[in-house]
Amino acid sequence: MSVRITCINKDNGDHYDQHLAITHFGWVADNGNSGKASLAEMIDFLEKGNTAYVKDSSGKVAVLVVRISVYGNKYVKTVSDGRETDNLLNLSEC
Repeated sequence: MSVRITCINKDNGDHYDQHLAITHFGWVADNGNSGKASLAEMIDFLEKGNTAYVKDSSGKVAVLVVRISVYGNKYVKTVSDGRETDNLLNLSEC
């Protein structure tokens, strides 16, 4: 299954702070279904072999991947053209 991430939420509402974790992701599936997933749900979705991505205004796609912090916490990040990027912060609040 594949979903396009359309918006995000962060703790304390500081949307652009790279050090605050994203708590929720708004998404739209290829079949038209939509919803909102917690960080834990999105990590589980990705680890089961599903795909989530962000598409910018020019149509460029960045795929979400799961990473592990130096403290052992899982989080998601986008990768575009083999480079890790911060495309998620460019999305609006859900």
